[in-house]
Amino acid sequence: MNKLIATLIAGLFATSAFAQVQAQHAGSTGSPMTTSSPSTGASGMSGSTGNSDADKDVAKADQKEAKEMAKQNEKINKAADKASEKKAKAQAKADKKIADAQEKVAKADPEDQAKASAKAEKKIADANYDAQKTMIKADEKAQKKIVDANADKAKAHAKGNEKRAEAVAEAHKDAAK
Repeated sequence: MNKLIATLIAGLFATSAFAQVQAQHAGSTGSPMTTSSPSTGASGMSGSTGNSDADKDVAKADQKEAKEMAKQNEKINKAADKASEKKAKAQAKADKKIADAQEKVAKADPEDQAKASAKAEKKIADANYDAQKTMIKADEKAQKKIVDANADKAKAHAKGNEKRAEAVAEAHKDAAK
């Protein structure tokens, strides 16, 4: 339980940090950032830097960042899909165990009905517990992968900003010559 809580809290911090980076960036350019079109310019500068090499470096950084964002989004979707699949399997397995237990109660002799019913209740409780435990583990694993992917997205965004800033600085340096 502590691991699950720690994972969820870590996910909350990672996503809030990533959202703050996006919000700060949106505030500097006036439009929200999307993963398909990263910003051009670390200081809110859009368009050309006036230096073809710097423009190429900015475009390359944007492309690399967008590629990494898409890759991490794919990891997030894959983790969520896998968790959903595991949860569905666990629920189906529990439903089958419950149906079997209820069928045994229905087939039991009238004098054994109470005993069979008690056994069925225990089997149903065990089946539900196993299903819930499996679902929690699937969610925990997915959250860990999502946290890692969001951290990688934030790193890619920071790296893209660094490369864009370097390119702009190089353009300004060349323009000053």
